[in-house]
Amino acid sequence: MLIWILADIAIRGLAEVNFGFLIEDVQDAGRVGGIGPIILSTGLILLVCLVVAVPLSFGTAIALTERLDKESWFARNVRRSLDVLAGVPSIVFGLFGNAFFAIALGLGYSILSGGLTLACMVLPILIRTSEQAIRAVPAEYRYAAAALGMKRTTILFRVVLPVAMPALAAGVVLSIGRALAETAALIFTSGYVARTPESLLDSGRSLSVHIYDLAMNVPGGGSKAYATACVLVVLLLAINAATALLLRLAGLHNRSTTGGSL
Repeated sequence: MLIWILADIAIRGLAEVNFGFLIEDVQDAGRVGGIGPIILSTGLILLVCLVVAVPLSFGTAIALTERLDKESWFARNVRRSLDVLAGVPSIVFGLFGNAFFAIALGLGYSILSGGLTLACMVLPILIRTSEQAIRAVPAEYRYAAAALGMKRTTILFRVVLPVAMPALAAGVVLSIGRALAETAALIFTSGYVARTPESLLDSGRSLSVHIYDLAMNVPGGGSKAYATACVLVVLLLAINAATALLLRLAGLHNRSTTGGSL
């Protein structure tokens, strides 16, 4: 099935993909021209998402693993809330983002609204993967560092986080893939505008929204929709490959260091 889908997208759209397609402006509602502004808008949306989500998720994961009792009432309910949020449909996040960020905070249809909404979406995944990455660090590392007289905060930043970094990075890359493929939430928050954004408060169209618009609303836009899908699929495949590589490196690092300590 995967080969079938990839082959279909490649056969229908790969001929349209070239350097000009990647940098030119959208013309005639997307029937001609390229996706330069779309790629820029997608990158800015992802940047806003990561700037908000990464520090908050890492901080929450550290609190859940290093500062709070695993079985405390607060920690249990935080994890339960994250599990519920992970199962919420993306369209619901879109409606929430539209009501809160676009209307209540007055951000309107903008890259900032879309990025903040995506940050809310990826937080459950990123917090849980970060928590598991930190918990996977062998307890012996902490005991050895404590025996050397290191303080708890020093152990966290000098021992635990460096060892967990490959798995933490894999969680970030996985979240990027989740956000990159999102459509429904961005329709209600970042909008449809296909021009080059001048600021984070401008509306911007992501790659996935561009594919949807060309396929559903633009007669004769099928070939450009498939070409944009080729670009998006290549990005997603690269992100998944990077995630697998980082997780493999994390496993090899943990095994080598554990073997060395033994």
